[in-house]
Amino acid sequence: MTTTADRPVVTTPPQDQSEKVRVHRTKPRVFSVGLPLAVYLLFTLVPFYWMIVFAFRPAGSNSMLPWPITLDHFDTVWNTLGFSFFFKNSLIVAGLSLVLTTFVALATGYALARFKFRAKIPLVMALLCSQFVPGAMLLIPLFQVFREMGLVNNLFGLIVADTVFQLPLAAMLMAGFISQIPVELEEAAMVDGCSRLKAFRIIMLPLLRPGLIAVGSFAFIGSWNNFLFGLMFISSQDKFTLPVGLSYTIGSYNVDFGVLAAGGLIAAVPVVAVFAVIQKYLVQGLSAGAVKG
Repeated sequence: MTTTADRPVVTTPPQDQSEKVRVHRTKPRVFSVGLPLAVYLLFTLVPFYWMIVFAFRPAGSNSMLPWPITLDHFDTVWNTLGFSFFFKNSLIVAGLSLVLTTFVALATGYALARFKFRAKIPLVMALLCSQFVPGAMLLIPLFQVFREMGLVNNLFGLIVADTVFQLPLAAMLMAGFISQIPVELEEAAMVDGCSRLKAFRIIMLPLLRPGLIAVGSFAFIGSWNNFLFGLMFISSQDKFTLPVGLSYTIGSYNVDFGVLAAGGLIAAVPVVAVFAVIQKYLVQGLSAGAVKG
């Protein structure tokens, strides 16, 4: 008679626990992450696809694909409608607005993050409350001020308006980013003989690069896409920016979708290219500036 102790013990190979956890986690992620992203991409990319189709397919075609490809719409937009001037004006306005907004936001953010003064809390509250005011409510007072200063129908006036409108958010973002850098780094540099300005230039500016890129990106895209100020403050066609020029491709009784789509692609390509290059620094700047110091 055989006993239980005499029976051979059959052992099963141990199952990899990490594999079980990986399988368990992969299935829910398909529905919790993959499906929402697919729906989001569907609603986001389909309009861009149709814009590309209308821009590259011949006029009067009903094809679902941009074939045969034609560049007639781009030639009309660039040479006939004057988009070459609109593009240059938008570059000037957006570029100078980027420089002014970043410079003033850097100084304001540094003061808010490093110094204590009586008006600090009221200033922060004013900056935050200014974000609740729609840009349309500023049109009449800004127009009155610009008319007295001779800045109506002037690209510099448009630059000032864009800078003023974007400065509060840029200053708060920059203050949040500066507060994440230990003040001891500046103090150590000043102990070694640096002035505050030199310590800021040597120590702070290299560390602030992601924040500067984030603030500058928002300033550039905000100014590049600003339609309202360009429409109200500019009256000469040779000073139009791209958003205003695009609005004039829409007639009273008909719309040339090919020309409109070509102009939209011309306006979108520079911004997409810039964000594709700086996306790494943009995410770093936003994540750091959003943390309370």
